[in-house]
Amino acid sequence: MSESAVDARPAAVESTSPVGEWTGDTKAIADYWNAHIHDLSIATHPIGSREFFDELEEYRFDKLRYLPKLVDFGGYAGCSLLEVGCGVGIDLARFARGGAKVTGIDLASVSIELARKNLAAHDVSGELRVMNGEDMTFADGSFDVVYAHGVLQYSADPARMVREIHRVLRPGGRAIMMVYNRRSWLKLMSAVMKVPLEHEDAPFIRTFTRGEFRSMLRPFGEFRIVPERFPVATRLHKGVKAFLYNKVFVGAFNVLPKFMVKWSGWHLMAFARK
Repeated sequence: MSESAVDARPAAVESTSPVGEWTGDTKAIADYWNAHIHDLSIATHPIGSREFFDELEEYRFDKLRYLPKLVDFGGYAGCSLLEVGCGVGIDLARFARGGAKVTGIDLASVSIELARKNLAAHDVSGELRVMNGEDMTFADGSFDVVYAHGVLQYSADPARMVREIHRVLRPGGRAIMMVYNRRSWLKLMSAVMKVPLEHEDAPFIRTFTRGEFRSMLRPFGEFRIVPERFPVATRLHKGVKAFLYNKVFVGAFNVLPKFMVKWSGWHLMAFARK
């Protein structure tokens, strides 16, 4: 079941992005994400506080229980790591706590300012910039690792972003990317239960088949795709639909043989090497 987007721009955060210099699709995407903070609706602590970021992190890694199993956030100590579309820096802070030398970029200046507060609250450092992931200003071969979880599907030109990720990686560098799976359980549940997908109102939201994702990954010398994010109980929705989803669907889905549901994960994770 989807997690609905919430309009909320914290008044205390000033926009410092070059949105005035951007036009068309890029400006529309920046404007949208400056007005939507991911998972804000579950927060109960003041925006920008240490407790606020910890609450978002706890919720994120409960919903995405697979992520720390697949991604070794502590395994990149000493590596230069770029996150494209870093948001408020939840994952970026984990990489930084693990010893990576982190850089985060995002089109949304509100997110970048909150990411700065997040890193400071957790006593880690990193470089943060408002930048378009489809047209990065970094030199070729700048990073050991590039991480882009949940950003390609909201891009105006995801294939171009993949090429940029490949460009800024050093030879032998690794990329970790995620897109939404068109042939997934969540896409089906959204249609059956008439619940919109998360951020369905964004300027762009795309889903991909495995074949389409493979085609985008062709610049890389090697890659593998892993389907993930299978159903867990939702905290956001209430009422009959939430009861049926949490008590009936989630339980029934999780007892199905793995071979039957293996490729239906909502997230297609790619692990690639340049």
